Amino acid sequence: MNHAFDPGNITGLSENEAALRLKKEGYNELPSQKKKNIFLIIFNVVREPMLLLLIGSGLVYLALGEPKDAMMLLSFVFVVIGITFYQERKTERALEALRNLSSPRALVIRGGKQIRIAGREVARDDILILREGDRVPADAVVLSCSNLSVDESLLTGESLAVRKSEWNGSAAAKHPGGDDLPFVYSGTLVVAGRGVAKVSSVGSHTEMGKIGVALEKIQEEDTLLKKETAKIVRSFSVAGIILCLLVVVIYGVTKGNWLSGILSGLTLGMAMLPEEFPVVLIIFLTLGAWRISKSKVLTRRASAIETLGAATVLCADKTGTLTLNTMRLAGLDCAGRYYDVNSQISESLPEAVHGLIEYGILASQQDPFDPIEKEMKRIGEHYLSATEHIHKNWALIKEYNLSKQLLALSHVWESPDKQHYVIAAKGSPEAIADLCHFTPKQNQELMKSIEEMAAKGLRILGVAKALFKKVSLPDIQHDFVFEFVGLLGFVDPLRPTAVGAIKEAHNAGLRVIMITGDYPGTAVNVAKQIGLKNAEQCITGAELEKMGHLQLRERIKTINVFARVVPEQKLAIVNALKANGEIVAMTGDGVNDAPALKAAHIGIAMGERGTDVARESSALVLLNDDFSSIVHAVRLGRRIFDNLKKAIAYILSVHVPIAGMSFLPVLLQLPIVLLPAHIAFLELIIDPACSTVFESVPEDKNIMNKPPRNLRHPLFDRKAVVLSLLQGISILAVVFLVYAWALYTKKGEPEARTLAFTTLVFANIILIITNISWSENLFEILKKKNNALWCMLAMTLIALGAVLYVPFLRSLFHFTFLTIDDVSITLVSGFMSLLWFEGLKALNHKPQS
Repeated sequence: MNHAFDPGNITGLSENEAALRLKKEGYNELPSQKKKNIFLIIFNVVREPMLLLLIGSGLVYLALGEPKDAMMLLSFVFVVIGITFYQERKTERALEALRNLSSPRALVIRGGKQIRIAGREVARDDILILREGDRVPADAVVLSCSNLSVDESLLTGESLAVRKSEWNGSAAAKHPGGDDLPFVYSGTLVVAGRGVAKVSSVGSHTEMGKIGVALEKIQEEDTLLKKETAKIVRSFSVAGIILCLLVVVIYGVTKGNWLSGILSGLTLGMAMLPEEFPVVLIIFLTLGAWRISKSKVLTRRASAIETLGAATVLCADKTGTLTLNTMRLAGLDCAGRYYDVNSQISESLPEAVHGLIEYGILASQQDPFDPIEKEMKRIGEHYLSATEHIHKNWALIKEYNLSKQLLALSHVWESPDKQHYVIAAKGSPEAIADLCHFTPKQNQELMKSIEEMAAKGLRILGVAKALFKKVSLPDIQHDFVFEFVGLLGFVDPLRPTAVGAIKEAHNAGLRVIMITGDYPGTAVNVAKQIGLKNAEQCITGAELEKMGHLQLRERIKTINVFARVVPEQKLAIVNALKANGEIVAMTGDGVNDAPALKAAHIGIAMGERGTDVARESSALVLLNDDFSSIVHAVRLGRRIFDNLKKAIAYILSVHVPIAGMSFLPVLLQLPIVLLPAHIAFLELIIDPACSTVFESVPEDKNIMNKPPRNLRHPLFDRKAVVLSLLQGISILAVVFLVYAWALYTKKGEPEARTLAFTTLVFANIILIITNISWSENLFEILKKKNNALWCMLAMTLIALGAVLYVPFLRSLFHFTFLTIDDVSITLVSGFMSLLWFEGLKALNHKPQS
């Protein structure tokens, strides 16, 4: 049976001492971040020029008795404020998740008694009792232990549990990671053994607490898309204000009707006001998030989608991201012969290795927490369940634990004959060889087998057995006469989709960097298996610690493998890449990844295995932990950006004729053409066109064979702006000519307005279709399936027919009845306005002779 661990005569803190410590030093939790006042958030948002224009225009329309127009504008304000308020709460949620994770229940000794308390009530110098399955509530030094192993993957990324040793009274605290350290850390999990530890740090002073402090300090950056659209919005806003005032003054001075002048100025302001920009950006990213969610990727920050499409570097954590974060038996070496478990197609293993597995199981816990021991139990149940090698009815008599001097443990079992003890030992191959008293020749042969298995990237354990006559058991394992059984080789398997995803990422010009807390040999082996470029070269955490920022920036240009990295160094790697001008996406699943996830342009957390802290600090969450989903998200991000560019080009173009037809008649002292109702009607075409037609355009076939977008290139470069303005000016010229012709032929003001407006609507339809693709012609575009386009066209024509031929609506819009000939003139004129652009497409894509 297992012996209970006796903490001895330790009394620990008294309740009064603990209370005084908590009062003086604070509870064992992260300090709560002060919540931002909701009114301060709203004030910061509405200072944007675009929102000020929206609010001002909405209030004036409200004063003029136009509540529908006012509510439409003001609703945009509330939407933007709501989204910004949501973003402000993210940091607080991330810290809340970290607080919850760092405050488990704790078993402590208070006044000589063992009591269970809330983790937040643990004080410095409290004595902790640690057992299998416990989560460590605070950083502590190990006073005594028995076979104590702790899973520190949350802090280090290491897939294997690490051994703990007793504190010698003088060793200084070190970072997590590595075997035989006498320190345990808050948030880590005890997977084997027992121990007594004295708390050295609580709250924000723990290793996990330092990560929380780092999260508080990192400031999120506005995406490039948001910055660029804000710049365009400001330009439109300034131009709109100036022209609006100019129209009011011109109209008031020349005609003496200041009220009509204000109405004309507001109409021009509406025509110039780029209220579509923030709405279109929200709609595109929201619909993009919906599309990505169908691939099991949750979007927590919609703006990261467009950044993902421009990503140049993906920093992937090995454990749990590229691998399955579990241990699998991959190979066995028995009697000098190697057996590959993965190559066993049948449901059985050779009889020659049954004994090796049998004694490996006997040397493990019956109800294990350790990943390797869990795998041994699984292998036994799978391959040996129907054989004589499984001994569920045997009694465990004694355990010999690991020590610094001998990295092996032994379990003593009572044999069925009641006359002997059966001893099973496992540990490092060198320690098992020591127990078996190997000769130099035997050691040489063993090292050859070890090297062959290590070259396959395996974690190797040796197994030995002994038979002992049933008398008093010796004090040390060396007193048994052990017989070497063989070697067990374990591996953390790659995700099945990892290799293909890495290859596709490389084809898309996306550089992949692997960052791990594991050993260099394992990291390099995994890097080679998944096909990382320059996989042979590796930088360790110890080497990285000696580098300055500039040296790291230079080395990181070619190094794609980082091993034995601690959390602070992960953050340094991300910052070095950002300083080199890279757009950085990072995947991760542990607490250790949270600062880097938040600092990266796009943080991508693993949903199944990821911690709450990682998820709350990330922009995207892979719900199925499938690495290939990231590549699909990149594809969608690029598609969204391309389509958004088309939508913005259309918005720039269509505002030119609308604003021009609001300004030119006033400047030339002609009758007013566009009224607020007309602008609202056109908005009913513009918004659906942007939010449905352009968003639903499929991606180009070669979108993932192109390099990422150059960040120095703006969303809308000079060529695109010039083409968009030329499109708008050509439509304005044709519409104004139709209007001037109608006035010249004495058709009257209402009929001239009707002809000009109808021409503008038809030209707008042609503009939408032609901007879907700047390479394909109109007929090629219309041949492709695009239900959103046809729905928009049908709704537009129905609405146009209603305002032209329903008497009530025709009167409301100040229109007149148009004949078939009149409609034909407007339709041909609208098509002619963009005929030059279709010709330009044909010239640009003329086959080379």
